[in-house]
Amino acid sequence: MRLARFAWLVLGWNVAVILWGAFVRATGSGAGCGAHWPLCNGQVVPRAPAVETMIEFTHRATSGLALLLVVALCLWVFRERPRGHPARRAAAASLFFILVEAAVGAGLVLLGLVGQNDTVARALFMAGHLANTFVLLACLTLTAHWCATDVRLRPEAVSRFGWLMGVGAVVLVGVGKSGAVAALGDTLYPAQSVLGGLAQDVSPTAHFLVQLRLAHPILALVGALLVALAASRVLQATDDASARRAAWTVSALALLQLGGGLLNLALLAPVWMQVVHLLLADLLWIAFVLLAVRALSLPLTAPVSEGTRARAA
Repeated sequence: MRLARFAWLVLGWNVAVILWGAFVRATGSGAGCGAHWPLCNGQVVPRAPAVETMIEFTHRATSGLALLLVVALCLWVFRERPRGHPARRAAAASLFFILVEAAVGAGLVLLGLVGQNDTVARALFMAGHLANTFVLLACLTLTAHWCATDVRLRPEAVSRFGWLMGVGAVVLVGVGKSGAVAALGDTLYPAQSVLGGLAQDVSPTAHFLVQLRLAHPILALVGALLVALAASRVLQATDDASARRAAWTVSALALLQLGGGLLNLALLAPVWMQVVHLLLADLLWIAFVLLAVRALSLPLTAPVSEGTRARAA
């Protein structure tokens, strides 16, 4: 179980790094190390740095440690788990996607897509960065899950729940991508009031980053409904304790995330609330991945709930 605990620790560290990255973006500190990577303003360790430089340098240092932790996790998994074990595939995928994460981060800096840059290229990079982040978190979550259990996916469960879980995952990634673009718009073009912000969102003369903000809450509502549908299907289909617990956790986090989004809008997206909102999004995504892998591992003969028996009768 030491390996499983380490895997969860690596996942938690990566979530913390992601949140600090959001703090870097929200405070406009992405250019704190200049157009240099991996050096910071041409130095390994900046001397007499400004606040923005320290914020960006800290993010780079913690990101580097995250990479080393994933490398260590991958080596440990390949040592402890036999050939063909799903934990091996998940760990190898984690290593690949954290390398992509580093490459995207380097690209943002080297191409100058930081600070006050408000181009289409930056919006596309931010959306792609978020999508890769979610895939990385999914791989790390699956690694931790399969380090703790040898239960494999079952074809009958995949045929029963696979399409719904797949659609839910795609929509949640889409919600995350729209949220990354919306957060960028909030940072570069902050609203002065709730009504003023809404007026900006629908104005034909507003910057495209402002206009795109309106898409995020709509997609978020669709995502919450799909997550609730997936959770309800699992609750109806089985009495397995771990699967039902995962379903209730996902449902609670979906409601909490919607509330967090409304609070973020009402408070005009302060930096701390943007970080909290992203934390809820990450937790919801991790919980959904756990729900999916547990649902797709249920045996065909899994006991069903009383409600399901009544409907079948």
